Amino acid sequence: MKSFIISLFTLLIVSSGCITQVETIPTLEFASQQLELLIAESDANLDAENRSNRGRLIAPRTVEGGELHFVHSGDWTSGFFPGVLWQMYELTGEEKWAESAKTYTSLVEREKRNGRTHDMGFKVYCSFGQGYRLTKDMDYRDVIIESANTLITRFNPTIGAIRSWDHNTDKWEHPVIIDNMMNLELLFRATQETGDSTYYNIAVSHANTTLREHFREDNSSYHVIDFYPETGEVRKRNTHQGYAHESAWARGQAWGLYGFTMSYRFTQDPAYLEQAQKIAAFILTHPNMPDDLVPYWDFNAPDIPNEARDVSAATIISSALFELSSMIEGEQATYYENVANKILANIDAKYRSDIGDNFGFLLDHSTGNHPKDSEVDVPINYADYYYLEAFSRSLGN
Repeated sequence: MKSFIISLFTLLIVSSGCITQVETIPTLEFASQQLELLIAESDANLDAENRSNRGRLIAPRTVEGGELHFVHSGDWTSGFFPGVLWQMYELTGEEKWAESAKTYTSLVEREKRNGRTHDMGFKVYCSFGQGYRLTKDMDYRDVIIESANTLITRFNPTIGAIRSWDHNTDKWEHPVIIDNMMNLELLFRATQETGDSTYYNIAVSHANTTLREHFREDNSSYHVIDFYPETGEVRKRNTHQGYAHESAWARGQAWGLYGFTMSYRFTQDPAYLEQAQKIAAFILTHPNMPDDLVPYWDFNAPDIPNEARDVSAATIISSALFELSSMIEGEQATYYENVANKILANIDAKYRSDIGDNFGFLLDHSTGNHPKDSEVDVPINYADYYYLEAFSRSLGN
């Protein structure tokens, strides 16, 4: 494995050319101007007491058809906007960002007892988790612990994994999606805060099941693995949001890279580090990866190069590579860091919103669910979240 990665480094560092470090001041100035606009739009939405049939609309998610779309707290993306604001507070030290972050974080709290979804990490850890990290507010800690207790109710010990979706029961019995790796950070943190190993053990079991069942021989992953709940055996393997069941959905590959890198941080299990490196190799050496390292929405989409890009996948990959670079030494670490910086530099050059456009979203050209023609080539809040996280990590935070 080591010799392969070094060869990979040699191949790509030559082809990458000179990598320029992202500049701090322009990025923060840009983000500040855009997010002030998005906060104004979001505050106006709250003032209007907008409501949907599933609860109050609280957080901006995307722009489609020239309209700004908000979501209720139960949407899996509801925690990203407050998370973006917490990151701006960390990057600038300006209290105005913390005040807005507190407002939008509080609107997610009702989700701490919502056991109908696996997305507790996305919703609660990206909001309350970031807030607790920066403020040490014990009320935030309590929400994190209660949310973790809710999440583990979805764990099936026979399968060894947390159930993902409850919908489409005609298709799946116990679906587990690669995205679910991202929710494990909430459980790892809960053990750190309480000393109770229950959360840690469930997170490790889930990661091990994912490692065993989700990946193909080339280290690409399926999106959905469905299990028989009674036996733990695999029932089917699907790629629900990708081009085809055997294709490599770009954001799914990014979730896997990030998820196993993060899991290694908490466990120091070398199998997780090795898997993260294997996923990185699959992504970065894929023949359909564009030169600017912003992938098409699926690596096997049929009309490449005339397919939509997914900037959100690129931001997740960049953030994960920065962390991965900190876990190893030598040329390999330098390679990961350089590629992560190159992704950020290319996003800044080609995929940012124009100042004043997109209602204040930072980035454009992400893809949500291409098979359903939903959120294709648009701004999406989780792209902004992982963009700022990657930028922060590029500064050594």
